[in-house]
Amino acid sequence: MKQPPSRGAGALRVGVTRGDAGRGAARAPVAAVRLADAVREVLRAERVASAMISVTLLSARAMAQLNQRHLRHAGATDVISFGFAPVPGAGVVGDIYLCPDVVRANATAARCGVREELLRLVVHGTLHVLGWDHPEDASRTASPMWRRQERLLARVRRRGVRAA
Repeated sequence: MKQPPSRGAGALRVGVTRGDAGRGAARAPVAAVRLADAVREVLRAERVASAMISVTLLSARAMAQLNQRHLRHAGATDVISFGFAPVPGAGVVGDIYLCPDVVRANATAARCGVREELLRLVVHGTLHVLGWDHPEDASRTASPMWRRQERLLARVRRRGVRAA
């Protein structure tokens, strides 16, 4: 279920890094600044005034290790998010991990652009950090979270955080 957003004074601090440099670091077709802007756009839309969010791009190998260690699932996945208890003075705190290799495969299967899919997943991950959730079966695309995600993705693209 969705958690109430932080309304405390603060800033929307977002960092984007390649998390496994030196071991086949993940490269993404969307600039780090655009990914950070997309996270900030979601936070503003959800009326979050204060947040610290990290976005880390991982290779398939590193994502598979993270997926196994924290979720007990085998193999790489597209996005994993962790939302933490609000921190006084920092508000919402969370980590989003993206695997561009899996995102590329998803984009091909969905017949959409890789950049669009990467932005979709950073929006998706941000919503998870904020407490949104969805079913794990095929009904996920009809869920309130999915509908919100698609509206926010359109907003991100309209506001200049474009996938193209």
